[in-house]
Amino acid sequence: MSGHVAVLSNPAAGKGRAVRIAADAVDRLRAGGAEVRAYTGASAAESRELAVRALAAGPTVFVVVGGDGTLSGLLDLLCGQSVPVAFVPAGTGNDLARALGLPLRSAAGAALVAMSGRRRVIDVGEVRSGESTRLFLTVAALGFDAKVTERTDRLRWPSGPMRYYLALLIELVRLRPVPFRLSLDSEPARDAAGTLIAVGNTESYGGGMPICVGATPDDGLLDVVHVRALGRLRLVALFPRLLRGRHLSAAEVSHRRVRSVAISAPGLAVYADGERVATGECTIEVRAAALTMMVPASGDHA
Repeated sequence: MSGHVAVLSNPAAGKGRAVRIAADAVDRLRAGGAEVRAYTGASAAESRELAVRALAAGPTVFVVVGGDGTLSGLLDLLCGQSVPVAFVPAGTGNDLARALGLPLRSAAGAALVAMSGRRRVIDVGEVRSGESTRLFLTVAALGFDAKVTERTDRLRWPSGPMRYYLALLIELVRLRPVPFRLSLDSEPARDAAGTLIAVGNTESYGGGMPICVGATPDDGLLDVVHVRALGRLRLVALFPRLLRGRHLSAAEVSHRRVRSVAISAPGLAVYADGERVATGECTIEVRAAALTMMVPASGDHA
């Protein structure tokens, strides 16, 4: 490989597992003959400063080691860049890696994608609220699922997807309908009280829960899944279908593919890529073909 590879890692990702994962990735890249320049950001602000410096040096590939939130926090710097981005997943959910077919349990395997993979141009989601604009890669969650994400972040046990499922049970006890106000693709706004709304650039969140079945990150569209107001027993009955990705045919679930959606509700919290990105009201749009990623050379993704 000509030129050098920049590797930026977030040591806090994956409850500290990213330190080992980053070291394994760097070792594999160097063993493959790459000149590696490694950067470690101790905070989000420092990671951004290091990313600016790394990109200014003109790497052949920019490798990010961390969780979905680590990468999404750099999107405003990376979108539109000619240098492709390789992602070594080291977070809790790693839903972007699932969507792109990246190795989930092998830092060496994910690092190899930076060297021998192919480019894939993907879409990015944009959340605008007030004066704030935030970009995301996977799913924006509003309502019940946002509360579950918030609860998941506060839990310290168990690990992996089981922590998400425990948060689901806790928030189920606190379930209340959300009085959403919704407008799809500039249609007239309408009342759409419900349990949750998910706006997906990819299929899953929470470590593999396929809420937006069929969503692909390169079709120029966002998948909007709206679950109408449900009681606890009916929501519990819907969970097995959701876990298997068979919930879109349920009478209480609606699904649209759109370019933009405006949503508001009293006390609304919006989470995307596991991070709180907006409150009260927001407009979510797609930035088509905004980011160039490295993905495995073979596989199902075209």
